[in-house]
Amino acid sequence: MMIGNLRILKLDNYSDVKKEFDHIGVDPAGMSFMVAKAFQLNIRVSGLSAPAALILKQEMLSLGGDCANHRLVLKNEVDSVDAILMGNVKEFQRLIPKLKNQPFGLKKLSEELSQLIKLKEQPSAFQLKLKNKTLDLSARTHIMGILNVTPDSFSDGGHFLKTDAAVEQGIRMVEQGADIIDIGAESTRPGADPVSENEELNRLIPVIEGIKREGDIPISVDTYKSKVAEEAIKSGADIINDISGLRFDKEMKVIAAKYDAPVVIMHIKGEPKNMQVNPHYYDMMDEIYNYLAKSIKIAWEAGLKNSIIVDPGIGFGKRLNDNFEILRRLSEFHCLGCPILIGPSRKSFIGDVLDLPSDQRVEGTAATVAIGVQNGAHIVRVHDVKEMKRVCIIADRLVVRE
Repeated sequence: MMIGNLRILKLDNYSDVKKEFDHIGVDPAGMSFMVAKAFQLNIRVSGLSAPAALILKQEMLSLGGDCANHRLVLKNEVDSVDAILMGNVKEFQRLIPKLKNQPFGLKKLSEELSQLIKLKEQPSAFQLKLKNKTLDLSARTHIMGILNVTPDSFSDGGHFLKTDAAVEQGIRMVEQGADIIDIGAESTRPGADPVSENEELNRLIPVIEGIKREGDIPISVDTYKSKVAEEAIKSGADIINDISGLRFDKEMKVIAAKYDAPVVIMHIKGEPKNMQVNPHYYDMMDEIYNYLAKSIKIAWEAGLKNSIIVDPGIGFGKRLNDNFEILRRLSEFHCLGCPILIGPSRKSFIGDVLDLPSDQRVEGTAATVAIGVQNGAHIVRVHDVKEMKRVCIIADRLVVRE
């Protein structure tokens, strides 16, 4: 059946809503009042008392929204619960002042809701300050090219063990469109054994120095060891990419703060050696979110404030469908207030679906990169720089960056 006069609009950003209002002739004076009503938000709130959850339910219902609570809240038989608030932006704007004088921690919640709504209305402009340049991560998606100087990485292990070959590959990726070269000297593929600090440094430092001699190319070092990170920064690296989210080596946060180095904090469940041995989650997205939030707090306490990038860790202790769910729901990590990096390139979840080896996963990688950009990725970490640069150019044209 065709319904010729009705159409459900897909409006998920302010620019598109205002454009539609213009098309039907809405008075500009009334536009600002109605725009906020166009967005349905579902906000999960953690750590509520039962009385607080009941108050939220009552207040949201009075405003036209709703609040989903634990079934035992009414009986006051739970000490701490999560709730999901459901309403449009306008309803949340009206809720905030109503909570300011409420007990049970709801005043603090009103302040956090206010910050969240402002973030929705005016997304953060992320500037990544490096040693000699600044990358505007809000302007377009940035490409991080993968350069593994290892014998055993899952996709390109052994290809660039020689320093000259590695430097040539780094320069080649820059020519193809890479904004950052991410150099790793220890494989973190599932089941990989760790290597010594000295071995990692022997592989890493000559490549960093060789690439830097060719020009001021931003370099990130893929390591979870603070000593390796420090020597890499001294040799010219700009960014620390820590798969453990500052957890494996307690000195990593100190080194990052000492050199004022931007840091990528990633979620991992377990360690590379065992992370894919029957990983299990009760609530996967919530666990990743809280892990990253704690790592951000660790970074803040060390003195790092405006140079944190979050990575949900696709393929690091994740089941097949977990990786797809992360990509679908990637925008939820915007609430952490940091730019987002994803690294789906050539990974096994793509190979499992397509039944293809790692060197034949470029199309699958392209699909994940495109949806990642659509859902808010600021940096994509990839092997196939030329192809993914083209994907990102088109994907960026489909995304409204308000």
